[in-house]
Amino acid sequence: MRQTSSDPRLTAADASVFLNTLTPKFYVALTGTSSLISGLILIFEWWYFRKYGTSFIEQVSVSHLRPLLGGVESSSTTGLFSSVNGEAEPRPSVSECKVWRNPLNLFRGAEYSRYTWVTGKEPLTYYDMNLSAQDHQTFFTGDTQQIKAEDTVMQKAWRERNPQARIRAAYQAIEMNHECAAAYVLLAEEEATTITEAERLFKQALRSAGKDINLLVYIKRRLAMCARKLGRIKEAVKMMRDLMKEFPLLGMLNIHENLLEALLELQAYADVQAVLAKYDDISLPKSATICYTSALLKARAVSEKFSPEAASRRGLSTAEMNAVEAIHRAVEFNPHVPKYLLEMKSLILPPEHILKRGDSEAVAYAFFHLQHWKRAEGALNLLHCTWEGTFRIIPYPLEKGHLFYPYPGCTETADRELLPSFHEVSVYPKKELPFFILFTAGLCSFTAMLAMLTHQFPELMGVFVKAFFSTLFTPLGFFADKMESFMPSSFWHQLTRI
Repeated sequence: MRQTSSDPRLTAADASVFLNTLTPKFYVALTGTSSLISGLILIFEWWYFRKYGTSFIEQVSVSHLRPLLGGVESSSTTGLFSSVNGEAEPRPSVSECKVWRNPLNLFRGAEYSRYTWVTGKEPLTYYDMNLSAQDHQTFFTGDTQQIKAEDTVMQKAWRERNPQARIRAAYQAIEMNHECAAAYVLLAEEEATTITEAERLFKQALRSAGKDINLLVYIKRRLAMCARKLGRIKEAVKMMRDLMKEFPLLGMLNIHENLLEALLELQAYADVQAVLAKYDDISLPKSATICYTSALLKARAVSEKFSPEAASRRGLSTAEMNAVEAIHRAVEFNPHVPKYLLEMKSLILPPEHILKRGDSEAVAYAFFHLQHWKRAEGALNLLHCTWEGTFRIIPYPLEKGHLFYPYPGCTETADRELLPSFHEVSVYPKKELPFFILFTAGLCSFTAMLAMLTHQFPELMGVFVKAFFSTLFTPLGFFADKMESFMPSSFWHQLTRI
């Protein structure tokens, strides 16, 4: 009896006959069309990722398909990580890559030179030292009405690249005038090989400074830093507080950052909080010291008993949530700091100038504050568990910002000028490409390669395709035979009619 069209074996045979009749041109058209479609999907996915920071396919699957499959949508983080006091950080009008004087910069003779003696490497770049020379010329001679002979010598001294030439010029200025305070400052910075000797020279400079405000502020600040380095921390704190009271309008010098570090060394956390209450204000410029010190205080309150496993089971308490938000805020301001605090990246001596939100600022902060994070039990563990979550809540592209103004794109170039060549400059963490972009790129490349091979080798590719489909349809034919043995023939007839 002749088999009817409802027989699945006949259908498989027809499919085999159909495949045998296809020409290589059909396979070229098929693979070429597939490559074109996957290429268009790739272009759209890439555009969507560049604009919104996520994969369109992934977003649709999470937003629409997961609820249909019984999944639970993740809660929005918009409310959890809103800005402090419910307000967004103002966007400054200053240049994105403004370089600032490092408030805690080291002494060249007593500290930087020691590093050079031991390692043979120069910790400071010429660009950094040139900025310092410009600062000193402006700071120490800007208010002078009549330029004296020793002032002219000191102006040239600051510009000298050779340290010995600068020191010789300072002694020349002292020979002209034994009361040349700027010369004693240079000797304290560069010739003194110990902090004690530097302190002695700064005291001599203070006696010779007269009423020059710039010199007085600079010298008193360095004397306070000498006291801090020599272990007289309470004396250093008093000197810094007196300096801030005496010259309240010189806030741009960031003397409060020196004060915060000294208070942390005393573990006077209530006093640290009082300083933050004054300077961590939405109307004032931020720094890594301000943001990370605020995060440290909040982390310290909960870090000792914090456990990621327990937090995932019961959720975060209010205090823990405040600490996590503070860490996210600090990481958004400067994303380079955590790797230094967690010792995932080696530290170097900080430069004399820093770029806010850049790697240079991260090095300067971690160099002085790593010990304070280590002292707070569990604080580094909390930072380790939470800091990477910041990058999931920062809008993309970065021009939109989140709690702060947009992350400047020129930090890497400026940091390479400020940091020595042997240091690997940290770059802002890049978002990884979503899986579907990589998948469509691979699919587009694969189908394009098949189209090219089919066009170049039609006979060989035809044999390959026929063998591939024959292998593919063999299990289907076997499955159809088994189904026929279990199902009545009338069932297949009804099924083909439908």
